[in-house]
Amino acid sequence: MLLRDLVGHPGLGLRLLHGDDTVLDRPVRWVYTTDLIDPARYLSGGELVLSGLVWRREPGDSERFVAALARSGAAALAAGAAVFHGIPDDLVEACRHHDVPLIAVPEELSFATVTELVITSLTAARGDRLALTVGRQRRLLSAVAAGLGLDELAAQVSATTGTTCRVLSTTGREIAAGPQPLPDDVLDRIVAAFLTADQLPATLSGDNYTVFPIGPAAPQRLTSWFVLADGDPAGWDAETNDTVGELAAVAALDRARSNEGLRWGRDIADDAVALVAGGAGNRPETSVRLRQAGLDPAEPLVVVTAAFVGRPELVETARAVLVDVAAHRGPATVGVHDGLAVALLPGPDQDEPSGDLTGAVLRRALRRLVPGLAGLRLTVGVSRPSRPDALSGALQEARHARDVAAQRPGALHVVTGAELTSHVALLATVPDDVRRAFARRVLGPVLDHDVRTGAGLRETLEAFLDCSGSWTRTAERLHLHVNTVRYRIGRVEQLTGRDLGTLADRVDVFLAIRSQMS
Repeated sequence: MLLRDLVGHPGLGLRLLHGDDTVLDRPVRWVYTTDLIDPARYLSGGELVLSGLVWRREPGDSERFVAALARSGAAALAAGAAVFHGIPDDLVEACRHHDVPLIAVPEELSFATVTELVITSLTAARGDRLALTVGRQRRLLSAVAAGLGLDELAAQVSATTGTTCRVLSTTGREIAAGPQPLPDDVLDRIVAAFLTADQLPATLSGDNYTVFPIGPAAPQRLTSWFVLADGDPAGWDAETNDTVGELAAVAALDRARSNEGLRWGRDIADDAVALVAGGAGNRPETSVRLRQAGLDPAEPLVVVTAAFVGRPELVETARAVLVDVAAHRGPATVGVHDGLAVALLPGPDQDEPSGDLTGAVLRRALRRLVPGLAGLRLTVGVSRPSRPDALSGALQEARHARDVAAQRPGALHVVTGAELTSHVALLATVPDDVRRAFARRVLGPVLDHDVRTGAGLRETLEAFLDCSGSWTRTAERLHLHVNTVRYRIGRVEQLTGRDLGTLADRVDVFLAIRSQMS
């Protein structure tokens, strides 16, 4: 309801004593009747204040009363003429001073009549708006139920409101894209604003965008989606504000449905990763799991591992991050294995310049999360593309790359297999069955002896090699006498036919142990 509707209502006899034609377009949010000289505590803005002026004892009281209305943002003052048989000049002057519209209520008009008229009008308007909102929500939900995608829904809302709306993830993935892709630097600022805003929605004044949360963003803002709308809601009409809010609500439902699908697929993903870790990358059951995730098991795949340093309880958050960032490359399966989130992604296309492009894409997307890490350290390892029969080695390479990343300071580090120069990079290229056969050929007699006797030869051998062949340091690590270490290493040499005093034999045994661990 506008002041114009009230003043122009036939039969009321209301007169505007202060204010020009423009103030008549002020909206009235509610009506409040008072005879307190300072009613500010009961006003929240937009009210039509009705007063019989009983509070006025002297002319100076008008200044105090009107100042309180001005501070509270009242829409107008409707003053009754009954007490003073007119409106005192000092009240008119105070309204001019504070620019508060003043309406004279004739003596014969009851405040109850004015109050009833305003409340009836506001209630009817709110009922119409509620009906419009419910109708719009029903249309949006019906569209979703009929199979309309989130991108089509966002386009529909954009066309209806004249405000471009997108749905984005915190890695910058456009779930519902706009007419034009956003530049990377703009996207970086938008995501940073969403991750760091004290309150949502938040408006980026420099870029003229507003971000709206989708669902309860606060607890897991790092892995949330959000609606990006052009402009500032302060300049929108109520219908546009409501419609964008409803898009966020429907997007929350869509994401909840998507998360249900992901939860159903987690067991499949965990099984696939466990099979790969066990060296069964080329077995039929692994191929089935990969196909269920939309991957082609006949094509090269990239393995990605991720974890938050020192925060093992956040492994599911690391999985959610990988699920989102992996979508930048296409279909993927993301599981959890041995305390790490592990993703299997499609390898590079034939027309892509190098296998390291996957690492570059992931690094760029993950970098957007840094403003929201808030003291956390996210470390990621990326293997080089591998065939299914070498995926176990690729997983070992990705794990090693993440270990290297964890040694570097800073909130985020992504290390790729191409950056590794150790034996891990070499072993990652060898098919799993070849590595297992080599390890068995070299270490088989030692492993069989341990099974029969429990002598711990393999454990001693691994410690001996890790200590660079030092008898003393090996004994200290294993809490053994030096002579016991010498005896055990001698038995290893007898069983393997290798001389661990020579570099060539020591390298063979070391690679056999690492092949068995991969």
